[in-house]
Amino acid sequence: MHQSSLKKMQGFVDTHLADARNRPLTIYDVGSYDVNGTYKPYFEDPGWRYVGIDQASGPNVDIVLFQPYRWAGVPSQSADVIVSGQAIEHIELFWMTMLEIERVLKPGGLCCILVPAAGQEHRHPVDCWRYYPDGARALASCAGLETVVAETDWTPPAYPDGSEEWKDSTLVVRKPDLGPLRRLSRSLRPRLIQAGMALGT
Repeated sequence: MHQSSLKKMQGFVDTHLADARNRPLTIYDVGSYDVNGTYKPYFEDPGWRYVGIDQASGPNVDIVLFQPYRWAGVPSQSADVIVSGQAIEHIELFWMTMLEIERVLKPGGLCCILVPAAGQEHRHPVDCWRYYPDGARALASCAGLETVVAETDWTPPAYPDGSEEWKDSTLVVRKPDLGPLRRLSRSLRPRLIQAGMALGT
């Protein structure tokens, strides 16, 4: 986990979760495997429950996903907050993962995604994408989520680990808190998109 990403996640917590201290929150970290650092210390609060999610078992992983597009065992509307850093660029069909994020978020819940806009290829096991603000907003729209922040740090400061090379993009989204009928209608669109992709249409 590079230093610029850690700093940006700390900024998300300080800015968007400051008024939720000591209140019950369930927080999912998607891509949580601790390779060289983790976001977990930022979510150590008496009222918060942090859950690490990844595709391989290991340090800082509580739930293992067997594929990134259908999160078996993760209930719908069970997370108040979802975070993911330096993971989505390694997922081939990232928009389908975003549909699962929408499913799992509670109405009114927040998601913060940190992804590179630049930098060298780093396969883990694949490296597929780089993201700009327009692409981040499109990703939110595809899943029916409201964009709160979509920005790229084009002029980052120098970091001891050289992580300024990634020029991280930050996407913060909120799941709309709709009435039951509108929520059902809106939720059908991403599910139909997902079904069509699964069928190759």
